[in-house]
Amino acid sequence: MTVHFIGAGPGAADLITLRGRDLLAACPVCLYAGSLVPRALLEHCPPGARVIDTAPMDLDAIEAEFLRAHEAGQDVARLHSGDLSVWSAMGEQLRRLRRLGIPYTVTPGVPSFAAAAAALGQELTVPRIAQSLVLTRISGRASAMPAGETLEGFAATGATLAIHLAIHALEDVVARLSPFYGADCPVAIVVRASWPEERILRGTLADITAKLAAEPAERTALILVGRGLDEAGATESALYSADYRRRFRGEGA
Repeated sequence: MTVHFIGAGPGAADLITLRGRDLLAACPVCLYAGSLVPRALLEHCPPGARVIDTAPMDLDAIEAEFLRAHEAGQDVARLHSGDLSVWSAMGEQLRRLRRLGIPYTVTPGVPSFAAAAAALGQELTVPRIAQSLVLTRISGRASAMPAGETLEGFAATGATLAIHLAIHALEDVVARLSPFYGADCPVAIVVRASWPEERILRGTLADITAKLAAEPAERTALILVGRGLDEAGATESALYSADYRRRFRGEGA
């Protein structure tokens, strides 16, 4: 048997890869993070599948389910929200599977920052304004931030920040970033990106806290900060310029 880790995407049930969907349909056991993964995805599971919500479970209990399936020779679909490469808690499960000698695969999913950018209807890298995107968070109960990874340190680069798991501390985030970006720096908060109840708050570091207070959100929200969110000063890239020569475009193009 094999444990298949699958990125379930940011929320919309149809934002899952074809590979992920097909694996779900082929596995007689499915473990899913019920607090974040839409139940509509479970409709892809085969009839009679053992479906387990891992939200109330600890790591030992999850490992026990892997062992149970292993002993029964049953493949497992392990659904996590978003993409598995960041803040998924997949790593600790993989380490246990390697120790137990249980094979696994990893299928990526659509990350929340990509869904947020789609909701905003814009590219996050803007020529001559912003060419870097930093995915970060703040310290929380699950894990603290390393000493060298601070909002201030990232802000000093001027890059666009995609700040996860921090909506509850927006006032602190604003206070820490304002000296670097300026009070007029654009901010966008995307709440439950791609879900039916998705909503967007746009503002600046000066007024975004008040706007969130008027329309509160407690979780599943991404904070985007950076000059690239305002495309007023954007210029076109050279990629599609008529005089840009590249191997896929002839001299006469």
